Amino acid sequence: MGVVLNLEDGKREAASIKDLIDLTAADMGRVNELILSKAGSDVQMIPEIANHLISSGGKRLRPMLTLAAAQMFGYSGDGHVKLATSVEFMHTATLLHDDVVDESGMRRGKKTARMIWGNQASVLVGDFLLGQAFRMMVEVGSLDALDILSTAASIIAEGEVMQLAAAKNLDTTEDEHFAVIKAKTAALFSAAAEVGPVIACASRTDRAALRSYGMNLGLAFQLIDDALDYGGSSKDLGKNVGDDFREGKVTLPVILAYRRGTAAERTFWKRAIEENVADDAGLEKAIGLMTRHGAISDTISRARHFGEIARDALAPLEKTPQKAALIDVIDFCISRVN
Repeated sequence: MGVVLNLEDGKREAASIKDLIDLTAADMGRVNELILSKAGSDVQMIPEIANHLISSGGKRLRPMLTLAAAQMFGYSGDGHVKLATSVEFMHTATLLHDDVVDESGMRRGKKTARMIWGNQASVLVGDFLLGQAFRMMVEVGSLDALDILSTAASIIAEGEVMQLAAAKNLDTTEDEHFAVIKAKTAALFSAAAEVGPVIACASRTDRAALRSYGMNLGLAFQLIDDALDYGGSSKDLGKNVGDDFREGKVTLPVILAYRRGTAAERTFWKRAIEENVADDAGLEKAIGLMTRHGAISDTISRARHFGEIARDALAPLEKTPQKAALIDVIDFCISRVN
């Protein structure tokens, strides 16, 4: 089923991360080489599973944030390449674990690793990648960077458990949902952005600016993903449209539509989410209810709000090509709903 909503009243040219890609191209070449090297193992299944996900076409946005943030403050070593690779391995490990927890069948248009090799192998290879990430952090030799990324790893795991505890719970509040996505998604964006100025020995003020930028960018990014699940395309999402609904995930559009709905509508949501009666007809009805109550448009408005906070975080910093590229990332994340 392909129900695609017009999520914007007017159309404008989509934002681009081309400048970010161009600025980090040389360093990303080194990151990609390191990814292939560190994903290697004499245990054949490890590189098979790791490369299945690593080679599946993700934008590698998080490591590019690390590279650009380090460049922004004049860093000239090679530690940023190892930290960027660590960030990507942390993200990849999270995806492997997520797909097991969520029982997902598709990821970026391909079968998930768990569907091919099984849940146990997916979890264990995710653990291997986390181990490799921490080895690279240690090699860089920055205790501050190690602290930031290891703390993020703990927070991400907490977010996973929080989401599991709140699964299918329609009494979840908006604040509780923000706490989950802050931990699950935004924490890694924040850490990825902050370790750049850390290894460049930038000031505490500069570190705080990039930390805030990353955190609010991550919140905006996830809220747009929440909206796209009910009105985007599989190409935009990297998974099937409606997967959140079929998996019974209580995301912000669901929370808003449920709270604003009539008693009869809330009965529908309970049946769909809590009792897992979520077929294509149910998805179509869910999208209709969200549209009626402004749940998707308000989710996008909240994403824009966090995007503006991210933009303001960078405002006091010196004007550089990297700063301009990081601002473009905000616009790009929001523009996915155009």
